Amino acid sequence: MESIFHEKQEGSLCAQHCLNNLLQGEYFTPVDLSSIAHQLDEEERMRMAEGGMASEEYRTFLQQPSGNMDDSGFFSIQVISNALGVWGLELILFNSREYQSLMINPINEKAFICNYKEHWFTIRKLGQQWFNLNSLLTGPELISDTYLALFLAQLQQEDHLLLVSQR
Repeated sequence: MESIFHEKQEGSLCAQHCLNNLLQGEYFTPVDLSSIAHQLDEEERMRMAEGGMASEEYRTFLQQPSGNMDDSGFFSIQVISNALGVWGLELILFNSREYQSLMINPINEKAFICNYKEHWFTIRKLGQQWFNLNSLLTGPELISDTYLALFLAQLQQEDHLLLVSQR
């Protein structure tokens, strides 16, 4: 298992670990993700300003903390999505009508990004095998094809947010 990249949890940087585990290397740092979050914040600020900079909504918006990152190191799904966009990857909500209409067997996917109680983690196919690359684990955890569908169903039932990473 030495050839499988598995970044372990450090602070609250699970989004960074999730992305790096998905991409199988040290591709993103907290600074990279903060930069994306600040860019998203600026785009949101500009959109809100279109409604009038003197409006109550705009002034209230400016008083609120970023929805894209916080001081603990948590990053939003928008930050993760934009980071993956650099690699030509997009996220689709697993239980969305759009994804369900594709009728794809989960075994034929390449990866899933999951979130539970503000913790991001990756389930990834490497070669012909699936692995849980959760940064809270001591190492990659093998998931059989048979167990994958059950594991995903269990995650959904426990209100995990499941996203499919696609090219």
